[in-house]
This record gives sequence, C-alpha cells and structure tokens, in this order.
Amino acid sequence: MTDFHTGLGKNAANFQPITPLDFIIRTAHVYPDRTAIIYDDLEHNNLTQTWRETFDRCRQLSDGLRKLGIDKNDTVAVMMPNTPAMVEAAFGVPMSGGVLCTLNTRLDINALTFCLQHSEAKVLILDSEFADFADIIVETFPDLTLIHSEDKAVKVERFGTMSYEALLASADDLDNWEMPADEWDAIALNYTSGTTGKPKGVVYHHRGAALNALSNILDWDMPKHPIYLWTLPLFHCNGWCFPWSVAERAGVNVCLRQIDPDLILQLIAKHKVTHYSSAPIVHNMIAGGSPEYKDAITHEVKGWAAGAPPSETMLAAMEAMGFNISHVYGLTEVYGPVTVCAEQENWADLDISARATLKSRQGVTSHLMAGFEVFKQGTSEPVAADGEEMGELALRGNMVMKGYLKSRKATEEAFKDGWFRTGDLGVKYPDGYIKIMDRLKDIIISGGENISSIEIENVLYKLPEVSACAIVAAPDERWGEVPVAFIEIHKDATLQRDAVIEHCKQHLAKFKVPKHIIFAEVPKTSTGKIQKFELRQAAKSLAHETPKVTSSME
Repeated sequence: MTDFHTGLGKNAANFQPITPLDFIIRTAHVYPDRTAIIYDDLEHNNLTQTWRETFDRCRQLSDGLRKLGIDKNDTVAVMMPNTPAMVEAAFGVPMSGGVLCTLNTRLDINALTFCLQHSEAKVLILDSEFADFADIIVETFPDLTLIHSEDKAVKVERFGTMSYEALLASADDLDNWEMPADEWDAIALNYTSGTTGKPKGVVYHHRGAALNALSNILDWDMPKHPIYLWTLPLFHCNGWCFPWSVAERAGVNVCLRQIDPDLILQLIAKHKVTHYSSAPIVHNMIAGGSPEYKDAITHEVKGWAAGAPPSETMLAAMEAMGFNISHVYGLTEVYGPVTVCAEQENWADLDISARATLKSRQGVTSHLMAGFEVFKQGTSEPVAADGEEMGELALRGNMVMKGYLKSRKATEEAFKDGWFRTGDLGVKYPDGYIKIMDRLKDIIISGGENISSIEIENVLYKLPEVSACAIVAAPDERWGEVPVAFIEIHKDATLQRDAVIEHCKQHLAKFKVPKHIIFAEVPKTSTGKIQKFELRQAAKSLAHETPKVTSSME
C-alpha cells in the first residue's frame, strides 16, 4: 500500500482557511472601479460606491471596531434595514476578528434585550429607524458601545457613542484587520424566530459561509457582474449569504430600505436588476405593482422564492413580466438555501399548471451540500421514493451550522445520527426530488387522519384572488381537530366563502376541506413567513363557535 501521508502534511503553502473575505479582496483588486453598491430610493438617497471604496470602508470599519476593543470572537450586533452599512458589516465585522450578529428588524425590546444579553454583544450598530430603543439599550447595557447608523430618509436626534460614519473616520490603519486562523472560526451569529420559546443562537463558520455563497452562484448559474436587488432582509441568514456571493461575482448590491412594489419595479427597470430573492408574498406584491412600472422592464429577471412554494397564479404573473422564478429551501441552521428545484429542459413545454406542480417541490441538494433525505420518523431509514410515504426531512454537509450557542443539549439533539433533522415533513418522488408536506407541528389530525396544511394552502393559492393564506388546526368536539383557513385577498379583489369551499371540494378529499373560512390580513414576519402561531391562538376560539361555512365532513 502506497503511503500518501508521510511528508505530505498541511502547511501554509498548500492549506489556507476558506473564507468569504477572500471574495472582496480579489474583487477589489481585479475590479476596483466597478460599482459595488447602489442606494437609490428615488427621493432621499442616491449613492453609488465602487468595490475599491467598499473594500476601504470595510477595512475602516474593522479598524474602528478594533479601536473600540473588539477582538477575536467578540460579538458585534447590528440592527439595520438593507442599507449600505449592512453590506459593509458582512465583511468589516469578521475582518476585525469579531462575530457578526444581524438582528431581526422586527424584534420588540424584550426579544432585542434577550439577543444582546445572550450573545454578549460588545457593540451594537443601530439604524435611525430604531431610535426609540436607544435609551433603553444604554440603560440596560451600560458597557455596550452604541453606534448610530444615520440615514437621510429617517430624521431623528443623534444617539449613542458616535455615528457609523464617525466610527469609520476614526480608522487610521487600513491594514489593521485579519483573516481567520481556522475556517471553523465563527463568522456570524443568527437568531431563530423564537416563535415557540426563546430564540436560539445559530453559529456560522467561515467555511460554511464561503461554500454557501459559492453554492448560490452554482445553483443559479449566476454570471459575472450580476445586479442583485436586496428585497430579502440582510439580517435573515446573512441575506442567505448573498453579500458574499455578489462580492465573488463582482456584482452590484442594490440596497432597499423597505418593501414597496412600485419602488422595486422602478429600481429593477432603472438599474437593470438581474437577480433578487424573497418569500412568495413579496413576489406577489411585485406582480401586483403598477402596470406602467412593470411595462418599463424589458430584460429578463431571475428570482428565488423560499418559504411557501410558488403558486400557479404567481408563476403565471411573473412569467408574463419576463421573470423566471425558482424555488429553493433552507433554514437558519443551514445558512439559507441548501436545496433547489433544479429545472429540467422539458418543463418549459408543459402548461403553467403542470409546471407549477413540478416547481413547487423543494427539489434536490445544492451543488455544495452533501445530503438531503426523507427519513421515517424516529429512524434513519429512508421513506419509499413514491411521492406518498411521508417522513422527516434531514440535511447534512458543510453548510450546516456549528451548532446552537450555549446549548450543547439542543446541538446534540439537532445532529442526532449524523444528520440535521429539520422538523419538516415531506415525500420523495421517483425522480429523487423532495417535496415538503408540512411542519411536524403543523400537521392536522382530524378523525385520525393526517391533513397537510401545505396541501390545502397550495390549493387555495390556485385562486387568483388569494394574496396570502394559512391553514391551522382548530379544536373540534367530534373530529379532534379541523382545518381553518385564514385568507388574505389582493387589493380590490372579491372572494366569497362559498366559492372557496367549492374550489376546495374540486381539489381535495372532503375531510380536508376547511371547516372555517376567515378573510383577514395574515400576520407575517419581516422575511415574509406567515406567523402561524398567532393564527393557532385565534383558531382556538373557534372550537365552540358556529362554523363560518357548512362543514364538508358532515
């Protein structure tokens, strides 16, 4: 047997830590004068920044943070919308040796306090939009350095130790930054939504961040110099690692402070945006934008949808605009998207309904992910690839988190048997593509039968009037649980309960047809995910009420 080890060890010449910081270093060197950031809200802000300028500002941020005492593994928290400072933080914070903690911009003060305390944050960069939190933060965390990130669009009194621009101006050594000593070093800390208890701190490493960024490029066939519009919150899984993807491709970050469909359409037309990502609700909003702004877009635009599968109605509307929408899947624990519904060439020949059915699946592993499987619950035995047998989705690979901060037990449970168990239930088809059927906690058990909330939601989304919907369980004396439909319709649209029930009867077994239909605005997170926990609470009150519609199970 040949010895391929002796004298052939790792050294500085043949082994360097993998990190997304390499991407901005290369792009700033090769394409220094290409545009890196555009911040254009058509009213208050009109900023354009090159990659050389961006790299310099990231190094200034690093030196400024070091002067504040930030060292290796110190947490630097940021709470900002999708502004240029958020893009810079993706590089400048890890360059300082610190760990970037991007906070959900919809956190209330209690959740914000928990995250700052749990992460042991030493610095918080806070946008003007959240000035109301400043006094409470200073009082609660006297040792924390508060930095005010100002914006022309939001006028407030200055707060904190200094402004973000003053922090950068304090830098005098652009070489005062470092690369990770180990690719397993933490680069970011992201908190889960905490809808069923306290949020969990998910720790990312440099290797995973770089590989996910590269996997995005491969999965999307993203060309050099893409123009990426930030419709996806940068705090969510570090923007699915796209700040690093865009840097690797020497692309353009088009920053966006808030979701406004007409502004989005205008920016896409004005700056020739090529790519964007969002939850289906945002795609629906864009499709419902002003015709004059949609007509101004004459180039192809690619979009990723995650969360609920893209509906037939949404796909048809997007295709009519020249938008190509693909479905991806992931969780906070895996850096964002790690599976993709890879399209086959023959799908283009199908009608929109058949194509939507295929594109609604979560698909196959991303290029740089190792495994995606459906196991029989409580086992490591795969389900049959028949599209019928349901099991729990599991993932493994280099794009899985290091684990949960300060929670060894939760980390060990998450990685049982060498797989990350997602808590999602799904099926596997003969072609190997996987489709989510529901969350474990969202399955409705009615009369002993399992009902998939997602299956019913997919049927409701076939109604063109439906903007958003959610199915949850309500207690029922006879059946144990019954499905309840919360439906939000498009502006100026009309939809009657009888029409919804008749539509469901045409596509679902009788026992799956919702017993209650409630038209209301559906609560959502800032990433577009529907907050079912709120709807479950509302549904509990229906247990002893007269059904909103005639029960389909009687």
